[in-house]
Amino acid sequence: MKVTFKLFASLTDYLPPERKYNAIELEVATDTVLGELIAHFNMPPKLVHLVLVNGIYVEPSDRAGRKLVDGDVVAIWPPVAGG
Repeated sequence: MKVTFKLFASLTDYLPPERKYNAIELEVATDTVLGELIAHFNMPPKLVHLVLVNGIYVEPSDRAGRKLVDGDVVAIWPPVAGG
């Protein structure tokens, strides 16, 4: 199945070089869960702050078991600071 994986801000450095902008389309197994997909990109957990699937926030405690389905769009932002 296909999913779109988007990373924002400094997290784009974790995408492969062949990416288009900040997103890539991936072919994943039908039983893939969100936590596995995130782990595949070796991002430090403290940087994986805001995670959305199809625009809906996924709590950190739900990420390990959240199954993905064909066509899902996963978007991840790091923590944001400013002043």
